[in-house]
Amino acid sequence: MFDSSGPASALVPVDEVRITTLVDNVYDGLLEDGPFTTRETFGRAGEAAPQFEGGRTEVGLLGEHGFSSLVAVRRGAAEATLLFDTGLSPSAMITNADRLGTDLHAVEGVVLSHGHFDHTGGLAGLAGRLGRERLPVLAHPEVWTKRRLVVPGREVFELPTLSKTALAGEGFDVIERREPTLLADGRVLITGEVARTTEFERGMPPSHQAWLDGDWRHDPAVIDDQALVVHLRGQGLVVLTGCGHAGVLNIVKQAQRLTGVDRLHALVGGLHLGGRAFEATIDPTVAALAELSPALLAPGHCTGWRAQHALASAFPDAWVPSSSGSVHRLVAA
Repeated sequence: MFDSSGPASALVPVDEVRITTLVDNVYDGLLEDGPFTTRETFGRAGEAAPQFEGGRTEVGLLGEHGFSSLVAVRRGAAEATLLFDTGLSPSAMITNADRLGTDLHAVEGVVLSHGHFDHTGGLAGLAGRLGRERLPVLAHPEVWTKRRLVVPGREVFELPTLSKTALAGEGFDVIERREPTLLADGRVLITGEVARTTEFERGMPPSHQAWLDGDWRHDPAVIDDQALVVHLRGQGLVVLTGCGHAGVLNIVKQAQRLTGVDRLHALVGGLHLGGRAFEATIDPTVAALAELSPALLAPGHCTGWRAQHALASAFPDAWVPSSSGSVHRLVAA
């Protein structure tokens, strides 16, 4: 699975990509299927509930402020499956996987988009489910950075910091890389550290701080942010982000630059445009994405309601709301 040989431009086109959203901020059991997306409705998972006739009720899936996706790529008869982020809590990803009938033992590796706890919290649950299997975890070397939020009028909130020692103790094989990495026999690309080139994507506000060189400092970049890229044969790039702290256009530009493929077919994941600090970024982001004209746009997690409304209006045929349990299936031309 974790094959880093060859340049990123050697990314192998695939015949099919399936992205299953295991955890997102929202679960909506009434969403309808679309051209690329199927939804998890009620009727698959139930629990005991004596107040109902028959003693059971339907439970749907869990939503929490976090993100996790299961990514399956197929070329011919060969298929590879990896996990991209693990959600906020130790239990949500595992619970949703069980309710979806997903066997996490099929996962061949884990990729962490960055170190924030709402993307790494489910590693504990995954370790409990898999036991001491030596599952590889790919992360940027700065994923262990200690961070905090200092918001005026609120208590200082120090974010839970991921521990490399603890992960190794739970049976994970931690692999740290800044540079782009090819996975799954060249069928999946992890961008590595993303170059910041756009004028309008300026990163996190001053309230986001990191412990650097013995002091708390503004951390706008979240330099460990990275994304997952697949080249769908005849269609273009499929880009999956965790939070998109590097800026979604910076990420797409890096994917294009690394692969030599210009066309963006699908963009899925968090775009981090929520909150007042990012309002000025929404319009130029929408305008830049309009030039790329993706066939599928499924922003979730930290994208924010203002950005969601803007994107839904600008991309009426491509935009779909994200939800735990959504499966985006994309096939080659």
